[in-house]
Amino acid sequence: MSSTPSADLPIVVDDLSAWYEVRGRTGAQALDGVSVTVRQGEVLGVMGESGSGKSTLARVLAGELKRRGPGGYELRISGGDAFVHGTALRSLSPGKRNRLTFHTAYLPQDAQDRLERTDTVAELIAAPIFARDKHFDRRSAENRVAAVLDAVGLPLATMERYPYELSDGQRQRVAIARSLVLGPNVLIADEPTAGIDVTVRNAVVNVVARLREDPRFAGLLVTHDVAVLKQLNATVLVLHQGAVAGYGPLDEVFRSPEHPYLARLAHALQL
Repeated sequence: MSSTPSADLPIVVDDLSAWYEVRGRTGAQALDGVSVTVRQGEVLGVMGESGSGKSTLARVLAGELKRRGPGGYELRISGGDAFVHGTALRSLSPGKRNRLTFHTAYLPQDAQDRLERTDTVAELIAAPIFARDKHFDRRSAENRVAAVLDAVGLPLATMERYPYELSDGQRQRVAIARSLVLGPNVLIADEPTAGIDVTVRNAVVNVVARLREDPRFAGLLVTHDVAVLKQLNATVLVLHQGAVAGYGPLDEVFRSPEHPYLARLAHALQL
């Protein structure tokens, strides 16, 4: 790509390659020449086996670059680039990252396990607000918390409870509400429906559908939940060993799979 994409394009991934650096040494390449565009109003479902690069792509787009992870690694772009609303991620400065994360919600795979056990639900959800403005009006913050709780289908009484008092599905919904409290127009969610029941899954779908009513919104969901992707009429990106194995409307990708992995995945998902 010769020029920076328009800021009207929520997500552009241009020949992106990425690897993990562990203690100063380059590890295995996680993404290899991936290109994809997510337009306004579109939801992209990212599929692939474990180690295919799905979560890495989500981390790159969330700005989780050169930030040491729990395993002592740092994620770096080694080729190409990725853009969120025109912001280049390969050269992401701390200031640009701060602006990026204001408009981009990131729900990591273990989001519900990252909730601080000693904070109430209200405190957990409001934390991103006060992290940016410690003088933010408390009543306005409470109203925002109430609004996002309602959006994810949790009663207002949940505000005063603690994570250890909630079910796995409820904690996941709290994590989703926390990611949405700043009113983002891009949602990047890694396995948002994993390990939760059908009722909660439908609540997640409803949240994304409601966000999609904003014409500026775009979503990227890492998931194997075909029912969710069909409900959202999502475009699909299938990754295999860090590279693109399939990209397009779900039915078209799996109708006549040319890549061997696509054929195996279609059989496993009974498509």
